[in-house]
Amino acid sequence: MPELSGWGRTAPSWAQTPSPAEDLGRLVRGSHPRGVLARGLGRSYGDAAQNSGGLVLAPGPPSITVDRTRHVATVSAGTSLHDLMRQVMPMGYFVPVTPGTRYVSVGGAIACDIHGKNHHLSGSFAQHVESLDLIGPDGTTRTLGQDTDDFWLTAGGMGLTGIITSAVLRLTPVETSLMSVDTERVPDLHTLMRRMRESDDDHTYSVAWIDTLASGRALGRSVLTRGEHASAQQVRHRRRGGALPAEPRLTAPPYAPGWLISRPTTKVFNEMWFRKAPAHRVGEITDIPAFFHPLDGVAGWNRLYGRRGFVQYQFVVPDAGEQAMVEIVRRLADAGHPSFLAVLKRFGPGNRAPLSFPMSGWTLAVDLPTHPGLRTLLAELDRIVVAAAGRLYLAKDSRLDAETLSAMYPRLDEFRAGLRRLDPDRVFRSDLARRLDL
Repeated sequence: MPELSGWGRTAPSWAQTPSPAEDLGRLVRGSHPRGVLARGLGRSYGDAAQNSGGLVLAPGPPSITVDRTRHVATVSAGTSLHDLMRQVMPMGYFVPVTPGTRYVSVGGAIACDIHGKNHHLSGSFAQHVESLDLIGPDGTTRTLGQDTDDFWLTAGGMGLTGIITSAVLRLTPVETSLMSVDTERVPDLHTLMRRMRESDDDHTYSVAWIDTLASGRALGRSVLTRGEHASAQQVRHRRRGGALPAEPRLTAPPYAPGWLISRPTTKVFNEMWFRKAPAHRVGEITDIPAFFHPLDGVAGWNRLYGRRGFVQYQFVVPDAGEQAMVEIVRRLADAGHPSFLAVLKRFGPGNRAPLSFPMSGWTLAVDLPTHPGLRTLLAELDRIVVAAAGRLYLAKDSRLDAETLSAMYPRLDEFRAGLRRLDPDRVFRSDLARRLDL
């Protein structure tokens, strides 16, 4: 059995991985004693796409058909956002939602109900899916639309309702494949949150990088970046098409020394990153990969964290929980736990999916190498999140417990009841589902 792990490389397990050419319906009907799970490109950070001792099925090959009259694409679940962008961008389209990497499958994007820098205006990925095809526990395929409860159990359902095989996705028309970007340095967290809150409706895409090692008056000092798809008029003096997403030009080494991402090195990096950002720059024209997916330029960048891997801790708190966000950033600074990647975004309203992560408010994602004391620190942060009526993102999680999950997701019983109805014999299982008693 091959070893499988999430992107954080902290909780590997072993499973059977049949050839993608095998019939998925037949494999599901076989009802392996340890269950069945679909796995896309393995970009969930924890154990969501693992099924220890069971079957883990790869989706089929990429397939994309674009209907330009309806502005939709029919896409196989195994198609990556990278491949989708490369096909639709020359046609004048972009994907409606993209996370910080384009190397995620469409099936995984639905199962995790991914979000991006535009959630405050555009919502999550599933809200742009018109319908999906799903293999159920009996091995047969159904088509589910947004008007069905089973669609919303599947969206954000972490692969536990069945195997998504294809979807019809609404596309976003754009005039060019370039971005117009505004950037500014922000001296502290309170100023940053005020600036982001005041400009919710003014920018389609908004994200801030935070220096989590800064403290005192500089607590939460940041680089705020906001963008729009550039118009043809804005780029009339240069090529309109922009650069299509390309394969990574660099590759991280197989192994990295433990000191590479440490407090001293991260402190230097964060200082340089903050200082090199413009104090205030408006209308910079850049390409889509540079704005949305800078880390995709380095293949296997997760290996830079060394053999012990890392945790991405992502949580959301409602607008009323703004003080909880400040307290968590303060706790991270006091702990001195190194993080060169910490991003703050605004969320708009959530959707009908009981396990979908976003809610109106603030979300922070922090990459933290697995050093001694991390588990204790994160347990303290969990308590702050729960007290603020917030929750953690299951696509990033590798260490939450079932009791804490119940306190974070008020519609959890609704999801469990839906699973009992859809899959009473628990054909679809995962390591995450076992750990969290889903």
